[in-house]
Amino acid sequence: MSAGRAEQAVSVRLVKAGITKIRYPAVLLADDGVHLVVRASWAGEGVRDFGFVRFEPGDVFTEHYWRDRWYAVKEVRTGDGGLKGWYCDIVRPALLHDDELVVEDLDLDLWVSADGSSVLRLDEDEFADSGLEQRDPEAAEAAVGALDALERVALVGALGGLLAYEGSRLR
Repeated sequence: MSAGRAEQAVSVRLVKAGITKIRYPAVLLADDGVHLVVRASWAGEGVRDFGFVRFEPGDVFTEHYWRDRWYAVKEVRTGDGGLKGWYCDIVRPALLHDDELVVEDLDLDLWVSADGSSVLRLDEDEFADSGLEQRDPEAAEAAVGALDALERVALVGALGGLLAYEGSRLR
């Protein structure tokens, strides 16, 4: 699917340790064979306050996944379009089967505030406790490398460059 075709309904399924953590409806905006872009409303129940950001009903997530990268970047906006920031998940490369986008969460996350002044590494304790380093050292190395790379990109203010795709106008 290219950016010029009609939008397609998909289901995003986030898997963690072999168990479906959450499944939610989204619209596939673009798929160039490597980079997939979907848009979805906040799928959680009620408000989730992390201290540095609140996800709440009405928030809109434009989510970028790649078939060859170990991360996903989710642009988070309020219902009226105000940018909250970017929530980055460290994940195995995405798989799209028919109308289901499957992503395996590897516990590490990065938050980047809308103005770029706050770049926070998250859940490193969960990652350490997950046992991935023992079960799959290559995946663990790829996950840590992806987090480090995303943090470097965010610290120089270049996160937006990762999110560009041909023919896009995201807003």
